[in-house]
Amino acid sequence: MIPLSVLDLSPIVQGGTPALAFRHTLELAQHAERLGYTRFWLAEHHNMPGIGSAATAVLIGHVGAGTSRIRIGAGGIMLPNHAPLQVAEQFGTLESLFPGRIDLGLGRAPGTDRSAAIALRRTLNADPDNFPNDVLEVMEFLADPQPGQPVQAVPGAGLRVPIWILGSSTFGAQVAAALGLPFVFASHFAPAMLFDAIGSWARACRWDPGAWTLVVGSGLAS
Repeated sequence: MIPLSVLDLSPIVQGGTPALAFRHTLELAQHAERLGYTRFWLAEHHNMPGIGSAATAVLIGHVGAGTSRIRIGAGGIMLPNHAPLQVAEQFGTLESLFPGRIDLGLGRAPGTDRSAAIALRRTLNADPDNFPNDVLEVMEFLADPQPGQPVQAVPGAGLRVPIWILGSSTFGAQVAAALGLPFVFASHFAPAMLFDAIGSWARACRWDPGAWTLVVGSGLAS
């Protein structure tokens, strides 16, 4: 049986409210858990009246408290909007609350428009090409602390939350392979790049099915 998972944006329907959207999100997660789905991921988007999952880590906590077995996580956290330390602390907190159930997907896009990106970052000076270094920093904060390390993620250090790389181009595929991380491809909005990204990823990681995981996203993940 192919494992299936759900990617949810907590949609706010016309005439509805965020509170109603969050109830529906939890109900969907509970239903997916009963059906034996593997994961329930939430995606970060901003300044979109129809999407309620902007505070992604908070909403993951809501879903975690209302479920018991299904893996929960982010598909994903848009890393240019956040300091790596904050991401490690947030997901270290989630892992501490729901041990063994948390996934952390990381993307390099802002997940919003230019105006909202400025509101989130206070500037557009953040360099998306620094994404691999930011991912490494998150990984270091979630690894065992080193002697003399000046800054630690508390909670987070030593918890080794599983990290996934999200992408809609060959860049994300190459980053995932280079860092030894599983890769999620957004085929639902970049279908033309699907096979190029898969090929790039497979060549870079030498296609070892035992060591690598590829997810092709279309609202569902496997």
